Amino acid sequence: MASNDSNEPPKLRINPEGVPDVGSIADLLEWFLQRDQRVGMIRHPHVEELFQWKKRDDESHGQERAPFENAEARFAIGAIQALMEHTDELSLQQWMTNLLQALGEAKETNEDFVAKYALDTSRSHVEEAQKLPTNTERRLFLTSSWLEALCTAEVRFLGWVYQELYGRPFQPLTEAPDSDSVS
Repeated sequence: MASNDSNEPPKLRINPEGVPDVGSIADLLEWFLQRDQRVGMIRHPHVEELFQWKKRDDESHGQERAPFENAEARFAIGAIQALMEHTDELSLQQWMTNLLQALGEAKETNEDFVAKYALDTSRSHVEEAQKLPTNTERRLFLTSSWLEALCTAEVRFLGWVYQELYGRPFQPLTEAPDSDSVS
């Protein structure tokens, strides 16, 4: 990581083609992972446990196995890919709007489960899911928990990058975004 003694994130460097420099994105990601609670939570053992559960669950249901070793790698590579694929303001804004929608749905689902079954979300979500009466409910709760953590970290990080790139805070689109999915 580039040396930066201040409490400010390192500057995002833009290459001559107008695309963020991958090295500066990596430096910025590391800064956020170390200093921002909402992004850094991707390193929490309970979030890692959710990621590993999701990998096993996907595989057991015939879905392609995630090529990531851990939750942090999934977040970091996903954030970098989002920036490389969404190279104009509208495209990035649509992606981030989709992330916010997925985050909102995941959070609402989790709140419903917590209220209905008195789950303790300060504990392992994987352990708490054992209180749910059906496998379908367990899978929905755990998938929503993973998406809530991942989308929270990605929206927080991409929001800062968006502001750096376009000189204004991110605002979600009010029209329905395209149907890019988040997983």
